[in-house]
Amino acid sequence: MRVLVVYCHPDPASFCAYLCDRAVGVLRGRGHDVDLLDLYAEGFEPELTAHDRSTHRDPPSTKPHLLDHAARLTRAQALVFVYPTWMGGQPAMLKGWFDRVWINGIAYDLPEGGSRVQPRLRGIRHLIVVTTHGSSKFVNAIEGEPGKRVITRALRVLCHRFARTRWIAMYGIDRATESDRTAFVARVERRLAKL
Repeated sequence: MRVLVVYCHPDPASFCAYLCDRAVGVLRGRGHDVDLLDLYAEGFEPELTAHDRSTHRDPPSTKPHLLDHAARLTRAQALVFVYPTWMGGQPAMLKGWFDRVWINGIAYDLPEGGSRVQPRLRGIRHLIVVTTHGSSKFVNAIEGEPGKRVITRALRVLCHRFARTRWIAMYGIDRATESDRTAFVARVERRLAKL
């Protein structure tokens, strides 16, 4: 399977970086064709400018700076996101990637005069998130887990109609012990080995 791993963390020595390394290792070990997209390392510019917004319905061919990202996304059969959850959602860099790359003509079509998008990423059958939260699962449940909803609802509907989502989250990372972290890494590896 062609798997696009989208990694987003500014610190290459972070726990998320380690999780990404382990995820890529497991997926390659299972024989998947893995494409690692490290948004910080690649210097992705997440800002959705006024010009970007005003031209969002223009064809992707008019946005050459996004064509590589678009090609990598449309080639994928599975997406694995590895990032920390900050303020209940994705880091701004990753949210900017959604805003700038998951656009009309790439992730969906919005017909002229239409009000409903038509999904284009029908080749994507799996969306998997590996993330960490500073607060507890209880606190995140009260907040409504907005970051989780972005993936499992907003992005999922642009993929294959039977696309499956997996949410692999470590809550309470700020108070986690080394043993807790080791157990979470093992859980991530087990879950990804089933892909």
